[in-house]
Amino acid sequence: MHTDGYLARYDALRQTDPAAALMLLAGWLRTDWRDLFVELRARRPVLTTPAFTLVTRHADVTEVLSRPDSFTVGAYTAPMETALGGPVMLTRDATPMNWREKGLLQVMLAPEDVPALRALTGELAEAALDAADGVIDVVGSLFRAVPLAVCARYFGFPGPDAETLSRWSRAVMTDVTANLAGDAGLRAASAEAGAEMMAYLRDLVADRRAGPEGADVLGRLVRTRLPAELGFDDERIAVNTAGLLLGFVENAAGSMTNVLAHFLARPELLARAAEAARDPERFEPHVWEALRFDPFLKMIVRVCVRDHVLASGATIPAGGLVLAAVASAMFDEAAVEEPETFRLDRPEPVLLHFGHGPHACVGVHPGRTVVTEVLRRLLLRPGLRSAGETVRDRGVFPDSHLLHLDAPAWKETRV
Repeated sequence: MHTDGYLARYDALRQTDPAAALMLLAGWLRTDWRDLFVELRARRPVLTTPAFTLVTRHADVTEVLSRPDSFTVGAYTAPMETALGGPVMLTRDATPMNWREKGLLQVMLAPEDVPALRALTGELAEAALDAADGVIDVVGSLFRAVPLAVCARYFGFPGPDAETLSRWSRAVMTDVTANLAGDAGLRAASAEAGAEMMAYLRDLVADRRAGPEGADVLGRLVRTRLPAELGFDDERIAVNTAGLLLGFVENAAGSMTNVLAHFLARPELLARAAEAARDPERFEPHVWEALRFDPFLKMIVRVCVRDHVLASGATIPAGGLVLAAVASAMFDEAAVEEPETFRLDRPEPVLLHFGHGPHACVGVHPGRTVVTEVLRRLLLRPGLRSAGETVRDRGVFPDSHLLHLDAPAWKETRV
C-alpha cells in the first residue's frame, strides 16, 4: 500500500493532469484493488471521477444492483447485442422480455438437476486428472475443459468442437467485460465470433426440431410450447442458449483459478480444504470463502440514467458508468463480520459472487455445482503444488497454470 495514501495521490494528480489521474486509478484497480478499497471504504466510499463512479460499501453496492430504474445494464447492451444479433435478456431492464426469459431459464436450469450434474462434473474432472502424467495445465485441461464439456452435455450446446466453443466464449466476453474503452478491434472480433456462433445455433435448433429433441437444457427449450404472442420463437431459443455459454465458461474458469491460487498460497487452508473435500457439503463453504478474498469479477458495471441519492446520502450523477465493487463490498466491516478472517459460516446475503438484485445469475445452481465439484475432485488428489505462474489474457482471463500432481496409486502399480 502507498504510504502517502491513494486518494492523496489521485487528488493531487487530478488537479494537474486529470487523464493521468484516471490512468493511475485504473492501474490500482487492477493491481492494488484490495488496499485501495480499504481506503475508499473508510474515507470516500463513493468516488466520482470524470469517467465513472466507484461504489465500495456493501449497502451502497447492493442498492446500485437492486435499482434498475436508476442503474441499468446499458453498458452491456452494445457488445452483447452486436455479438448475438438481437435483444438479449441480460441487457434489458424491467422489460417483458427480461421478465419472461429470465423466468423461463430459471425453470430450464432446474435445481433438481444438481445431483446428476455433480456426477457428470465429477466424471469429467476425474478423467482429466487421470490423464495427467505428474503435471497438468489445470486451466486448459480442467477449469476450461470441464465447463465446456458441461455446455455440450448439460446445456446441449457442443459447438463444432470444444476449441471453437472456447474461442467464441473468449472473444465475446472479452468485449463484454474487458473493453470499457471500446476498442474497435475487440468489438469486431466479438461480432465475427458471435455471427459464427449464432449461425451454428440456428442450425442446431432446427436440427433439434427435426430430430430427437434431447433431455438437456436445449432439448427442454425446444420441447416448450409457449403462446405465439409471447414471441419466444426459435431465434429466442438460440439467443438464450448462447447466453448460457457466455455467462458460464469464463466466470467458472476464472473463479476456479482464483480459488486454487488462494489455497496454494496458504498451505494450512489448502490442507483444511483438502480434508473437507471428502464431503461435498463440508467442502463448498471453503470455495466461496476463498473466492471472497479474490473474486474473479471484482466490479459489476451499471449506467446511471438519473441522479440518484443512495440511502447512505451520497449522490451519483446521471449519465455515467457506475462500478459496483463487489470485491470491496464483501470486505465491508459494516456488513461482514471479521472480514479479514477466513470463516466458513458466512450468511448468504454477504456473498456477491453471483451478483445481486434483478440481474443476479440465473445459472446459480449449475454454476455453483460445477465450480465446487471440479475443485473438490482436484483437492482430493495428493501432492498439489504449483509449477509456475498463471498466464492470463489481457491480465484478466486465465489461460494456463501448470500444476504438479502425485501419480495415482493405480498408475504407480502399472509396469
